[in-house]
Amino acid sequence: MLSAQKKEFIEFMMGADVLRFGDFTTKSGRKTPYFINTGNYKTGLQNARLGGFYAACIKEAIGDGFDAMFGPAYKGIPLATSTAGALAREYGIDKPFFFNRKEVKDHGEGGSIVGYKPADGDRVIIIEDVITAGTAIRETMPVLRACADVQVTDMFISVNRCEVGTTPGKTAVMEVGEAFGIKVHALVTVQDIREYLADKAEYAHLLPLMDAYMAQYCVF
Repeated sequence: MLSAQKKEFIEFMMGADVLRFGDFTTKSGRKTPYFINTGNYKTGLQNARLGGFYAACIKEAIGDGFDAMFGPAYKGIPLATSTAGALAREYGIDKPFFFNRKEVKDHGEGGSIVGYKPADGDRVIIIEDVITAGTAIRETMPVLRACADVQVTDMFISVNRCEVGTTPGKTAVMEVGEAFGIKVHALVTVQDIREYLADKAEYAHLLPLMDAYMAQYCVF
């Protein structure tokens, strides 16, 4: 059963033109009938609401059981920023956040990390948009480990596409969990999106396309 919170988030993504339906090709070359581009969030209200959705997911999943949140450049930066604000404002969970530069700064304070400076033993959570092949997280982990001896416990993403990764029979999310010991929490999954479409007569034409895509590329 699709929860009211998940339904609201799906409609929020659609209203922001972040979740779109049509004929798309992902970076991995896979044909897909839906596409998620979090780069389309572009207003203050959208950013505030998005942070609220992430904050609610974090509150439910782990509460205040972490020390800092990290937003990988580039899309993770506004996500972590808005989430940190929403956690403090709505739940009284005031935690520091930090993010990385793609290019190391060679003047001023230097370095590639902006914001909180993690310390050994810190429990860090990652705020990201989606995991498709797991490439981004494999690039992120060395950045975090270069900062300090941190524990990366959880990762929060907008959508779990449930697509098979590099290992047959395993999704990219499963691979991330096994490789790094990170528990990945998604606000919604591809099954949730499919369930939402099935409840709307105007999207009936998309169901065979979603089913074909899920049968070919997804692992549940």
